[in-house]
This record gives sequence, structure tokens and C-alpha cells, in this order.
Amino acid sequence: MATWNASQSIFNSMSNIIENPHSKSHPVMASNGESLFIPVTMEVPCDNQGTRMWWAFLASSMVTFFGGLFIILVWRTFKYLWTVCCHCGGKNKDAQKVVNAASSQVTDGDYKQTDDKEETAAPGVVEVGWMTSVKDWAGVMISAQTLTGRVLVVTVFALSIGALMIYFIDSSNPIETCQNFYKDFTLQIDMAFNIFFLLYFGLRFIAANDKLWFWLEVNSVVDFFTVPPVFVSVYLNRSWLGLRFLRALRLIQFSEILQFLNILKTSNSIKLVNLCSIFISTWLTAAGFIHLVENSGDPWRNFENSQDLSYWECVYLLMVTMSTVGYGDVYAKTTLGRLFMVFFILGGLAMFASYVPEIIELIGNRKKYGGSYSAVSGRKHIVVCGHITLESVSNFLKDFLHKDRDDVNVEIVFLHNISPNLELEALFKRHFTQVEFYQGSVLNPHDLARVKIESADACLILANKYCADPDAEDASNIMRVISIKNYHPKIRIITQMLQYHNKAHLLNIPSWNWKEGDDAICLAELKLGFIAQSCLAQGLSTMLANLFSMRSFIKIEEDTWQKYYLEGVSNEMYTEYLSSAFVGLSFPAVCELCFVKLKLLMIAIEFKSEKGESRIIINPGNHVKIKEGTLGFFIASDAKEVKRAFFYCKACHDDITDPKRIKKCACKRPTREENRLSIHRLSIHPQTAKASYSVASSKLCTEQQEPVPLVNNRKGSLFLPCDSSLLHLQLLGSSGTEHRTSIKLQRALSLPGKYRYHPNQPVLIQKQFEDEQPSALSPKKKQRNGGMRQSPNSSPNMMRHDPLLMTGNDQIDNMDSSSVKRYDSTGMFHWCPAKELDKVLLTRSEAAMTVLSGHVVVCIFGDMTSALIGVRNLVMPLRASNFHYHELKHIVFVGSLDYLKREWETLHNFPKVSILPGTPLSRADLRAVNINLCDMCVILSANQNNIDDTSLQDKECILASLNIKSMQFDDSIGLLQANSQGFTPPGMERSSPDNSPVHGVARQASITTGANIPIITELVNDSNVQFLDQDDDDDPDTELYLTQPFACGTAFAVSVLDSLMSATYFNDNILTLIRTLVTGGATPELEALIAEENALRGGYSTPQTLANRDRCRVAQLALYDGPFADLGDGGCYGDLYCKALKTYNMLCFGIYRLRDAHLSTPSQCTKRYVITNPPYEFELVPTDLIFCLMQFDHNASQSRASLSHSSHSSHSSSKKSSSVTSILHTASANRQNRVKARDSRDKQNRKEMVYR
Repeated sequence: MATWNASQSIFNSMSNIIENPHSKSHPVMASNGESLFIPVTMEVPCDNQGTRMWWAFLASSMVTFFGGLFIILVWRTFKYLWTVCCHCGGKNKDAQKVVNAASSQVTDGDYKQTDDKEETAAPGVVEVGWMTSVKDWAGVMISAQTLTGRVLVVTVFALSIGALMIYFIDSSNPIETCQNFYKDFTLQIDMAFNIFFLLYFGLRFIAANDKLWFWLEVNSVVDFFTVPPVFVSVYLNRSWLGLRFLRALRLIQFSEILQFLNILKTSNSIKLVNLCSIFISTWLTAAGFIHLVENSGDPWRNFENSQDLSYWECVYLLMVTMSTVGYGDVYAKTTLGRLFMVFFILGGLAMFASYVPEIIELIGNRKKYGGSYSAVSGRKHIVVCGHITLESVSNFLKDFLHKDRDDVNVEIVFLHNISPNLELEALFKRHFTQVEFYQGSVLNPHDLARVKIESADACLILANKYCADPDAEDASNIMRVISIKNYHPKIRIITQMLQYHNKAHLLNIPSWNWKEGDDAICLAELKLGFIAQSCLAQGLSTMLANLFSMRSFIKIEEDTWQKYYLEGVSNEMYTEYLSSAFVGLSFPAVCELCFVKLKLLMIAIEFKSEKGESRIIINPGNHVKIKEGTLGFFIASDAKEVKRAFFYCKACHDDITDPKRIKKCACKRPTREENRLSIHRLSIHPQTAKASYSVASSKLCTEQQEPVPLVNNRKGSLFLPCDSSLLHLQLLGSSGTEHRTSIKLQRALSLPGKYRYHPNQPVLIQKQFEDEQPSALSPKKKQRNGGMRQSPNSSPNMMRHDPLLMTGNDQIDNMDSSSVKRYDSTGMFHWCPAKELDKVLLTRSEAAMTVLSGHVVVCIFGDMTSALIGVRNLVMPLRASNFHYHELKHIVFVGSLDYLKREWETLHNFPKVSILPGTPLSRADLRAVNINLCDMCVILSANQNNIDDTSLQDKECILASLNIKSMQFDDSIGLLQANSQGFTPPGMERSSPDNSPVHGVARQASITTGANIPIITELVNDSNVQFLDQDDDDDPDTELYLTQPFACGTAFAVSVLDSLMSATYFNDNILTLIRTLVTGGATPELEALIAEENALRGGYSTPQTLANRDRCRVAQLALYDGPFADLGDGGCYGDLYCKALKTYNMLCFGIYRLRDAHLSTPSQCTKRYVITNPPYEFELVPTDLIFCLMQFDHNASQSRASLSHSSHSSHSSSKKSSSVTSILHTASANRQNRVKARDSRDKQNRKEMVYR
């Protein structure tokens, strides 16, 4: 009865609720007087009855989830029972059937199936059922293995985010509202999305292998609580916000979607997106739950404790809760909300404390320079990679972006796998308008694409010059070249190489083509080549290094040596096409016009053959005529100055005296493109090539001068022949010169054909070769062997064995030159058969007994573990074929035998090379090789890069240099040798002018102290140059080129070669010119040959190979005596330039002057410094040495032979074998008159200063 009363009360209450729908809550009175609250009493704004149907939406999801879970469990239970109970007997029968079939096959001895039923059943075993096919198809569709699958996966994710956006829009409305499906646009869109989700759910269900685990997946739970409520909303025409926030959990798959689209490729990026997506999806999902319960209230409290919170306020609440800040302005009021916050704060705090720092670390560790280069239209860019450091980049940018370059509209893109430090980053910021840096590797094609290597103008690869393993560094750069060429074969690459032998590996790259601009700058080759040229003309290494380095002009008012040195330092090498006004003129004529009129120094031109092959000719002589479009090489201080050679017009500028006024005129001239299309730029006339041998040629070239043969002396200076017929030098075409030339022609025609000179074979044959193979016996041994005078009474059979004697000398003298290999196969270098190391070894006693003079001493530090420095590159320029054999300086190596054994394989084909095992720090070894009589002492070290402390890298070279400079020598040895036959000590002159040993003038003064020995020291660390000279005042922070040792040519550092990278990029001909001057004639063909055999190959002399000898070389001309002595006493440099060019085809380009020559009082200092390209009016002093480009002299060996057979030959042997010739009688007379007029004290001082 009580129960019935209670029911009746509840029914009455429900009736009251229906009648009064706007009532917030309606208590129900029980029979005992207590009131009950039920959930349905809260009003719904759109419902007149105020009934809420949230339970229907929730029930649809719960029924779907638990109903499906129940069905799966029941199915799996029945399947398990069926498998265990019903199929055991079947399995046993099948197993017995298989055993019987196998036994029957073995018994019959044949493997054929005899039962037709078994044959038809066999295919059924492997047949794939339609369910399996559908399952596989569904698996492919959802796994993104195909394009359709990827589109489907991306579409599902995009629609999930769209559904989440609809939830954000609906969250501004009440939790439950009445919505008509046909009128609500958002509900229609949401319905469409969820239908698609339902279909995708079906695909996932079909493809799932384990249906139970699939049913419990996060994505499946999301679908259960979001898809069914949408269909309920359509049926009830009302919407419940409910659990639709679970769609935010789809964000967890964001990284997978990006990986499907190949957007995420690195592990860091994948990890970062994973962390961010998990953090954000958890945050948004938790905020959605708080928004639901706080806006609904607690069900057991009749939803009375609800509060109005927007979704974004809940997002804010969850953030301050996770971060443990908790401002208290927003908080949960419902019990469900507070209970959720209790559990959420545990997981949220842990997630916030672990995820956020890791996210920040990943973002902070992201490559700051990981973007991509955006090419600017109309502006080129280059890519620089390799060894990127503050030093290498600053040196490169200082030269590349120098203001003297005309227009540098090139952007520099650096690519390196290590981010720059603060100093390097600051350097990039200072040049931000032209420099960009990207972090990456050229070995990665993706990084190459980022810097747009396919559109780059060139790629420059810098090498680490100070690495401990040069071969490994070269291998790294070669791999960079391979990677870049593999990505884009047409890209132009300029790379630095440390070792010469590693250049051969570049030839193995199919797309490597030096004809298309690819260049390898070998630092060892150029460094040792520069040092070798200093052995021939001291100070040349400094001059050449300054020429291809961009230096700003520094003006000094004081009259010091730095003033004149820095004026020359501001000169650089430039190229420019010659004006049409020069067409038809000879090369010397154009040089003179440019120097006098345009104030430009031209030293070479580009020659292009009829086949289209171009090569550079340095000071070619007067037989070369300038053609239209000829490219000239100039030494000037500014690129704008060189434009004068292109703008010059004879009609407009002939009467202009100020070269600055030479501008572009209105006269018509060929365009630059027409110049480039010109095929025949130069024309070499064979008739004019033999101007000194043919009268007919003089008629064709009446405007040219007759070249006078000159011979090189022990300092690389020039000698004049003693032929009295050349006393009065006149232009060709004059009657006297014609008569003398005809006499020479008749004398030449009287010789057999094979001895005559031919235009394409500019070498005298057998007689010359016989004269060029002198005895290698020293003067002291000649004295022991009876003097060994070249007279009819002397016999070659009297010669004893000498360790310096060239092998096969006796046999070679009796052989025809065509059957003897004297040069390498290219004809560019002197060559001899390979010699065993034992045959060139000298003991200390043997070296002391052999009086060496005029030689080159190479002091080298190294051991068995040292990296090879490639000494061959030092020897090759000293064995160039444009020297006659008797002009070759003997080379003596002093160092560890263990090291030199490893280098000997590349040296055994060069003549006049000896080795003294020892140490350069031993004074006994240095005295044994007569270091005080050498032409040059070179100090090298192969151990420099094995020391971590940079200040100690050069300790061995510095100690050796200081050791030599502190040595003292007794001049009495020289006086004793002066009385021996065939030898004259330094500084002693003969009284007879006919046999006076001259350089073009005076002999070197006798050396009594090591400070006067010519030394060049190789340095690794530029700052260590301050330790070489104790008497200089160089600041430790002074740049290398401003220090006294470098200006004097006594120190050389490999760092000066960094400028070649930018110089080669702007003009690849510059590198070719430098290599032609420095290496003695190394060509790409020779490099290919060395790559095959790692050694020079001997070849028989042919007209083609002998013609290669006819090339100029660098020498030094002294002014103290000779035909130019009158200009040495206050004359102008321009007069000397014109006289040398007109008379001897010698091209002067610099001065090697005593450091204190500008002082009014005489100084005892013998140090000299370099002056590059002095102006025309520059005043000369008698002690100056002039750098000049000297023509190859075909008659040098004949002049030497005639002198050696004269009656005075026993008194005319000089300090070195290459300095035997005579001076002009007129010049000698002038010299004697001047000497008599001078005071004896002045004469002595002059002789002490000359030719240090």
C-alpha cells in the first residue's frame, strides 16, 4: 500500500511538471514526506515540456560499444569452442591422410599425384577466399600504400578536424538544444562527416586482424561516442553537445599524416610533431569534458550546481591547472568536474613537466639556418662549402668582395653542416646583403636542392690547410665534388686540394671538365712552385702572391721602404680585350704603348689556335701580331684602369697625355660578343719567328727589333753575349744588321740539315746537346784530376768516380740526340733515366770534398710518419726545359733519409739531384753542403700539421732559419779556392774583360755570415713570421703581407693562396697564368700522364716537343754593370723598360731593391724588398735587381761552348755552371771607366751590397 502511494505521488508530480514547464526544479513528495529529485526536471529551452534527452544520446553510444563488444566476445567464445571440440578429429584425419600419401609416394618411387581428387584439392588449399580478398583490399585502403589510400587517410583526418571545428562553433550554444535537421546547416555537415566516418570505420573493421583490440582502440572509441549521437540528433530533432570533443584525439595522428605526405623526414621533426599533437589533443579533450560537466551540473543534484563556462575558459582552466599556477579566477564547481581535475592534474602535470621542456629543446635545437635559398632574378649566386671557419671565410670574403673589383653582383651562399659560432655569425651579419648561410651537407641531395645548386654560377670548395692528414682532407673534398657533380653535372666547381697526387682522382669523375671551368687549386703545387721560382729570382714569390691578392692602397708619406713596397702591393692581375687600335702591332710594340701611353703593364695574351683551342702566351716576342678580339693580361691597381686598353682609340686618344682622360669614344668598334666569336685572335708568322736567322724575315718585319740572345746566371740574372758584332744594337732592316744577319745565315746554311734551325724546332740539335752535358765534377775535384781543362791535352778518361756525376754522361756525348731521351714526353721538363737512391746519396765527407756552389739547398724536416709534401713540385720548376742543361741548379736535400726515401719515387727522373742524410739543425751538415755558397736555401717541414698548438707549428723551420743566420764562415776558404783551377770564389773578379764572369754585371760578395745567405722559409702560422727577423719592428698583429720577411721574399705562407679561389672564379685564366709562371710548364696533359704512372715518362725529341722549350722564364737583371748600367745611376724605370723591351724582348715588371737604398748614408744591410710595377718616372739605383720575363735563348749553349774552349776558360768558371759568358766590350769599357772614377771605399761598399 505504501508503494502504491509513492507511485501515485510521483505521477502527480510529473503531471505538475508537464503543466508548469518553466519551473527549474520540482520536488516529488514521498509518502513519508521526503522530497526526491530526478534528472528529468531540468528545463530545455526549446522544449515546452522542459524534458532533457541526454540519456538517449549517451545510451546510443553505450549500446553500440557494449553491444558490439558482447557480440565479439560471444563470437570468439563459440569459435574457440568449435575449434577445440569439433575440429580435433578432423585434424587427426588430415594428418593421417598426409602421412599415408607421403608413404605411398616413397614406395612407388615417383612424385606424381595419382589420385585425381587430390590433384583437384591441391589448388583449393592455396585458393584465396573472397573474405580474405576484401580484407586485403581494405587493409591497403587504410594503410596509405597507394595513392587512393593516402587520399582516403588524409581526407578522414581533414574531416575529423572539420568535425572538431563544428564542435567549437556549437560549444557557444547550450549543451542540449532543439535543432531541425532540415534547417540547421552545421548539423547537416556534421551528419555528412559522420556518415563518411562510419564507412571508414567499416573498412577498418574489415581490415582488422584482431577485432577485439580494434574495438578497444582510441579511434574506435572516438567513433562510438561521436557517430551514433548524430543519428539520434536527426531522429529527435535536437542536439546534445555531449562527447563530441573526443574528435580532438584525432590530432594524435597528425605526424603520421605529414609522413604520408613526405613533409616530415627527419627524426627531430617527427618527434616534435608527435609531442605537440599529443599535448594539444589531451589538452583540448580534457577541456571539452570540463565544459560538459560544468555546464550540465551533477546528475544526482538535479543539475542545480551547473555554471556557465565557455569552452575556451575551460581550455584556460586546464592550462593553469597543468602548469600548477591555479589563479583561482576560474574553477570547477561540480563534483564530477572536481573529481576529474584531481586525476587530471596528476597526469597533466607529469605531461606538462616532461613534454613542454622537450618541445622547447627540440624547437631550440632546430637548425636556425635550415631554410632554402631564394634566387634573386638577375643576380648570380655561388655556393661555398668545405672547411668553413672564421679564418677561411674572412679571408675569402675580404678578397671576393674587395672594392677594387669592378662589379661584384654575386650572392655568396655558404653551406656547412655545423652551425656558425658567434664570431662567424657576426661576420655573416656584417655582409648580410651579399652573404647567406645554410646548415647542411653537400653530400645530401636535399641540402643541395635547398641552396639551388642547379642554378648556381659555381661551387667553391675550401680545404683545411692545417689538417693533420692531408690525404683524408683531399678525399673529403673529392667526395664533395662527386656528390655535387652527381646532382648537377654541369655545375662549375673550383676546389682546393692539398696534395698534388690527389688531383689525379678528379680526372676519374666523368663530368669533371677543366675546359668548362672546373679547376683544382693544388696548394702544395703552387706553394712549392712559388718557392722554386724564388730560387731562380729571389723575391718573386712575394711579388706573385701580391699580384693575385686584392690589397687596398695604403699611402705612406715618409720616405721608407714600406712606401714603395705598398705602392706595388696595390697592383693586381686583370684581363681585358684589346682595342682594335692595336690590331697588326707586335706584342712588344703593344706592351710599350700600353706602358708609356696608358700606364698599364701587359705581360701576356690569350692565343687561340685555328682548332679553337686557347692557350696563354707570356711575353711571346715580336713575331706575334695582335688580332681583333685578343685578350690581354695586365698588372694594374684597379679594374677601371685596365678599361683603357679596351677604350683606346688612336684617332681620339693619340694626343692625350693624361691616361685618366681615355674614355669610351664614339668611334665604331667591335662588340664584346664579336670579340668572343673571333676565331683567329692571334697570328704567328713562321717567317717572322726566325727573324734572327733569316734575311727574308727582316723584310717582312722591318718594324721589329732583332732579339739578342741572353744567358741566365746563377741568380737568374741576364747576360749579354760577347759577340762584338752586337755592340751597336739597331733595328732590323738597317744595313749593318742586315749584313750581319746574312753572315749568320750563310754560316747556318753551311751546316748539315739536321743541325739547322727550323721554325717549329727552335733548338740546335746534336752540338747543343753535347755542350749541355758538362762534367758534374766540382772545381775542387777538377783540381785533383789535373785541372780537367777543356783543351786538346785533356782526356775524359782521366775522370774519377764522383757521387755528383750524372750517369751515362760519357755515352750520351757520343749519341745522336734523336736516340737519347733528354726531356719528358711532353718536352716541358729535363729528364733522365730513373736513378737508384744509393747513387745520389752523399756522406758528409763526400759532400765536403765536393765543392758545391751556385746550388739550391733544401732543408726538410720529416720522418716515416710525416705526410708527404710533394717535393716534386719544388724540383719540377727548377728542371723546366726552357733552361739549358748547364743552367740547371744542382739541388741538395738535407733531411731524414726515411722521409726522403718516400719522396724519391717522384724525384728519380730528374737530373742533378743529391741527398745528404742528416738534419737541417746540424751545422756540420750545412757546412758540408757549402750553404754559404748556395743560391738559395729552402726550409720546409712535413711535421707542421701534427701539433695542436698553432704557435708551435713552425718551430722547426724557425729554429733552422735562426741557426743558419747565426753561422759564421771563413773567407780564407774562398781565397784558397780562387787560386785553384776552374773556380772563382764569390766576389772575386778577373782582370780580363773577355773572361769576366758577370751576371749582367757584378759577382756576389763573399759571404762570411749566415745572415747574408739567401733563405726562404715556409710557415704555417702567419703570426710566426715575427720570429724570423730579430731586427724588424713588425707588430705581432700585423698582416703577413705587411711584414718585412714577406716583403723581402724570405718567408712564405700557404695562407696567401686563399685569394686564388676568388681570383679563379672571376677569371679562370688567372690560375692558368699563375700555374704557367710558377710550375715551369705543368699542363692538364701532363697531369693526366702523372695520374697514370705517378712519374714523368721520358720521350724522344721531336719537333713538337722541342718547340715546347721555346717559352719565356722569369729572371733578374742587375744594373750595377752591363748595357743598362747607365740607367742605374739615377735613370728612369720607364726608360729601362723600353730599352729592355726594344733591344732584347725582355719584359720588366718589378724591382728587387736593397732595403736601405733610399738612405743617404751607405748601409751594410743586404736585405731587399719587392717593388711591383713601378711607374715610368721611378728613379733607379745601381744596386737594383730588375724582375723581367726573358725569352728562351737558342744560342746560349753555343756561346757557352765557345767560351769553354777559349784559352781563358781555366780562369772563367763562375760560382755556378750557368753563369759562363762574356759581356759586351763597350759595356765593359764603360764599367771600367766608372770604376776608376769612383773612390775605392765606395767601390768596396757597392760590392758588398750587390747580389746578396
